[in-house]
Amino acid sequence: MAHTVALANQKGGVGKTTTALNLGAGLALQQKRVLVVDSDPQGNASTGLGFQRQSRNRSLYGVLVEGKAADSAILSFEGQPGLDLLPATVDLAAAELELVDKAQREQRLSQALQPLQDRYDYILIDCPPALGLLTLNALVAAQKVLVPLQTEFYALEGLSHLLRTVERVRKTANPQLEVEGIVLTMADPRTRLTQQVEQDVRAHLGGRVYQTLIPRNVRISEAPSHGLPILDYDPQSLGALAYRALSQEFLHRNGVPHGQQ
Repeated sequence: MAHTVALANQKGGVGKTTTALNLGAGLALQQKRVLVVDSDPQGNASTGLGFQRQSRNRSLYGVLVEGKAADSAILSFEGQPGLDLLPATVDLAAAELELVDKAQREQRLSQALQPLQDRYDYILIDCPPALGLLTLNALVAAQKVLVPLQTEFYALEGLSHLLRTVERVRKTANPQLEVEGIVLTMADPRTRLTQQVEQDVRAHLGGRVYQTLIPRNVRISEAPSHGLPILDYDPQSLGALAYRALSQEFLHRNGVPHGQQ
């Protein structure tokens, strides 16, 4: 049975897609079978794994709106065995409107992923930077939510809004949903701002906050333009080392002993 995790934050530019891709790659390096679901109409997770728009003949849009089998749209990332992608195209932007009149509209993704549960160890859903119907589908499909949080001044304000949304979904549509954790991204531990944000977030959320910090690192920014996770693009960079540590901490938090990672 796959562990399904939604990576969500209504604020854009916080490292959500980067974390989805590189956590997925890190888990695949640990011999886990991983599916990344690109639920963002911008399709950045798809591009970040080297799948250009013209190669995505089938996508999440067809799965959610047209009822096609998710398996028929899955692409395998050649650079890392065990890492697959359910891609997005710009058509997905229309799904928010087209799903409104459909039955069980908030459960479409959950139903589509059900046949894949025994095929993967982890399903990571990269949500769009909004709390609309696509994100709601992800939260209903997931058991846990992982929140990438940029170390900036307004970090806690946006986080509190998202946590309230998660709580509403848990009460009304998905009783098993819980917060997996908070990952601090784009961090520079040398600056007072990063230190203050980290201190505030840990004070408010304690053990929910991952110990691993994802640093600001130019190599992380370069990797998507080459269609590669940072772990493949520059395995010895600070960014790659951080995401490798994050994947190990993720496994530990999810009950996988270190010797089995």
